[in-house]
Amino acid sequence: MANKITKEAVLAALGKVQEPELHQDLVTLNMIRNLEITGDKVTFTVTLTTPACPLRGQIDKEARQAVMSVEGVRSVEIKMDSDVPNDGRMRGLVNMPIRNAIAVGSGKGGVGKSTVAVNLAVSLAQSGARVGLMDADIYGPNIPTMLGVEKLPPPNGNKLIPAQAYGIKMISMGLLVKPGQPLIWRGPMLNSAIRQFLGDVEWGELDYLIVDLPPGTGDASLSLAQALPLSGAIIVTLPQLVSLEDAGRGLNMFKTLEVPILGIIENMSYLDLPDGTRMDIFGSGGGEQLAQATETTFLGKVPIDQNVRIGGDSGKPIVAAYPDSPVAIALNEITQKVAARVSVAALGGKNELPINIVE
Repeated sequence: MANKITKEAVLAALGKVQEPELHQDLVTLNMIRNLEITGDKVTFTVTLTTPACPLRGQIDKEARQAVMSVEGVRSVEIKMDSDVPNDGRMRGLVNMPIRNAIAVGSGKGGVGKSTVAVNLAVSLAQSGARVGLMDADIYGPNIPTMLGVEKLPPPNGNKLIPAQAYGIKMISMGLLVKPGQPLIWRGPMLNSAIRQFLGDVEWGELDYLIVDLPPGTGDASLSLAQALPLSGAIIVTLPQLVSLEDAGRGLNMFKTLEVPILGIIENMSYLDLPDGTRMDIFGSGGGEQLAQATETTFLGKVPIDQNVRIGGDSGKPIVAAYPDSPVAIALNEITQKVAARVSVAALGGKNELPINIVE
């Protein structure tokens, strides 16, 4: 007669499987849920810390191997789910819980910061996360165009309802003013607008709120950091020296505000030509140099592709419109690294983020 498989034996086996980034086992981290044994078949759910987990395949494989090694087990069925941890920061202005807030900034304009913010948000939503996108670039709110959104839904009483596109909720000053109207803001007005975007918008429960900041190191970034405790900030730069100097200033501003730096993205890194050669239009390697010099994680390079511009002008983000393109693949990989770093920081309960936890 075959030995009866016990839950204790299965959990003991899974207790030897490490979560690759958190460096603890799946059982200790309470990632094993709904464990059931039917004859020689074992089924359970692995609850990841983010649906955008870059190593879900490795976790699935190792968990499967561990359970198959238990005597009597003939088949294993694993369901992958996720529960994004809260970073533990108090966000009193926002009525509904926002588990993690990520700012996307740059030292100067024209580096593709809004493009990165939009595609990061859409990529997270495609993975299954609940995502909000706040266009805090008060001076040049381009995100409605990039998402193909022309107006907000009717308000709910005195609460603004965010627009929805590509699975994300979005709010922008571009949807609250007449098209073409110049946006001239003084510090107090800008501070008030950002607080209104937080307190007067019905965001609902979000796993991630992505915030697209204005370029530079001005009032908007300061207001945001004061009003909304941030899980971390991403710096977008071009490879060229001038852009790097500005990006370095943006990075130091976040450090001064005690906002953890999630990493640096080098946008428009290179252009792949039809003959197979690669052209470095803006130079090369600058983002990695800045990351090394500031002891910050380098999140990756995003190549040049005209479909990024076309998609931005027509409201079709490239990760949705051309998911198999080199740009979309690069942006999805960067999204996974960001999500992993946010999870590690949230579960570690620290403001200090480890360097290069995802190689």
